[in-house]
Amino acid sequence: MLNKTPVWKYLLIAFIVSVGFFYAAPNLYTPDPAVQISGESSATLIDDKALSRVTEALQEAGIEYFGEEIGDKAKNALIRLQHRDDQLHAQSVIQRALGDGYIVALNLASTTPDWLSSWGAEPMKLGLDLSGGVHFLLEVDTQAALAKRMEFYNTGIKRQLREEKIRGFVSLDEQGGFIRGKFKTEELRQQASKKIRSEYPELVREDISGDSGYQLRWTISEAKIKEIEDYAVGQNLTTLRNRVNELGVSEPLVQRQGRNRIVVELPGVQDTAEAKRILGKTANLEFRLEAKLSASSATREEFQYRDERRGTAWLERNVVITGERVANAAAGFDPQTSQPEVNITLDSEGGSMMHRVTRNNIKRRLGVLFIERKSRTRYEINEAGEEVAVRIPYDEKRIISLATIQSALGVRFRITGLDNPAEAAELALLLRAGALAAPMDFVEERTVGPSLGAENIQLGLMSVQIGLTLVAAFMILYYRVFGVIAVVGLAVNMVLLVAMMSLMSATLTLPGIAGVVLTVGMAVDANVLIFARIKEELNNRMSPQQAINSGYERAFVAIMDANLTTLLVAVILYAVGTGPVRGFAVTLSLGIITSMFTAIVGSRALVNLIYGGRKVGKLSI
Repeated sequence: MLNKTPVWKYLLIAFIVSVGFFYAAPNLYTPDPAVQISGESSATLIDDKALSRVTEALQEAGIEYFGEEIGDKAKNALIRLQHRDDQLHAQSVIQRALGDGYIVALNLASTTPDWLSSWGAEPMKLGLDLSGGVHFLLEVDTQAALAKRMEFYNTGIKRQLREEKIRGFVSLDEQGGFIRGKFKTEELRQQASKKIRSEYPELVREDISGDSGYQLRWTISEAKIKEIEDYAVGQNLTTLRNRVNELGVSEPLVQRQGRNRIVVELPGVQDTAEAKRILGKTANLEFRLEAKLSASSATREEFQYRDERRGTAWLERNVVITGERVANAAAGFDPQTSQPEVNITLDSEGGSMMHRVTRNNIKRRLGVLFIERKSRTRYEINEAGEEVAVRIPYDEKRIISLATIQSALGVRFRITGLDNPAEAAELALLLRAGALAAPMDFVEERTVGPSLGAENIQLGLMSVQIGLTLVAAFMILYYRVFGVIAVVGLAVNMVLLVAMMSLMSATLTLPGIAGVVLTVGMAVDANVLIFARIKEELNNRMSPQQAINSGYERAFVAIMDANLTTLLVAVILYAVGTGPVRGFAVTLSLGIITSMFTAIVGSRALVNLIYGGRKVGKLSI
């Protein structure tokens, strides 16, 4: 019999729609504006005393709050606010009450009921243009990376010539563009040239003869320059991504732009100065030999231990390797002493450098210097008579350990001298995140306020509502009962689209809302093709049941072709696009999938429920 849908198919459709409503439901619960507090290091815990200082400061400032809670293992605390406009003020008040050593960030606290969350139902995340946040454009100083590499070559060339007992004077020019070597004889110059060519084949050699003796000039090849620049940008990109991920910001964007620029977008972060501080917060290691007592002050530096009770120690200015050579780091425990340690794996070049230095310095002590960018807060009165917080950055350099070299070290070794397991875990994490390979400058910054984001949401929802209303009115007036079926399918389509985006943790942006509006039109377009075909078959004197069957069967090919073509375009947009373009592509792709289900499968099931399996004299279409 024509137009009969089996019971199992009705049950399957009902199940899919029910799941869609379930996972779309969390988006009905508006999140609370909140402030999240965490320590600058993993060893800093949030206790009841610190939380009491925070709540007292908020009460004195007249800021309404509720639901204060300390997170798992006292790593952070969350305070919900009554009004979103109080977030920035609350952040400033809390930061001053706690002082340095804590990170106070804006957040949106979920209000989804536990019975929904327990099944993995969470609301969609909002992008920068909807939730507010900050946008930065940073420029990597690749020239500094080249200068740093030239210093490395300069030190390496001197060491190689000294080991081979080739006498000559080697110096780096003031601009760092080349390395110059001076030798008394042609034979010494040739020996130096041969040795350095074998050790550093990427250096371009140039012989210079003159009154001042036999000279060599080494510069970096063009291919190596590009490699160094790409490495500097890539390393900084990786470091920024790792550091931003620690913030717990929803869907941050960190991507390369052009040859030496990086774009960073942090949704939900409103304090530009705070975001800058977080992006600049990197940690690094330097491995240096302990300075000999006979060494001059020009070749050594004095540093304090992290454990201030141990006093200070003198290290050589020359650096063996830095944290850039760390390929992996994992926290663990010393099997003999049960003290925390960090097991480090170097890259191949770092391993050879470490081996070369340590094999010639057995029984000397090797120091591990921990370098961390920090800042001090100073409060000043601005021109408007308002008190503002000013962040003053500085580098803190402390010795973690100073251990005797018992044998030559290679690619893998461990460092000890850490206070607790949390500190070891944090150091391992920072080392895996990496160090900045070159300095960066903020060349552009924009702030999207939460009020503007809320306005974008309202305008976006209004556009969807207007689109739905106009489409629904047209379909009902023109296609009557079939139009009502199309509108029901359209409503289910929106629910399924929201549910799929929530399940995939997709981020909704303003272009994404445009994709939703386009989906509304495309979903109805499929119904229009089907209903137009049914009308045409009725005009050709076909019976109502045959017209319904023919309409769906013959329109299916055209609908499939059109949607697959659009889906292909959406996939290409996602592959080559970035940021908002990808958000639009994701929404459009999911919308195509859900609209085909509701327009072809869902609407036909409803039509068959109303007209199928019985004699029909006339269709309301």
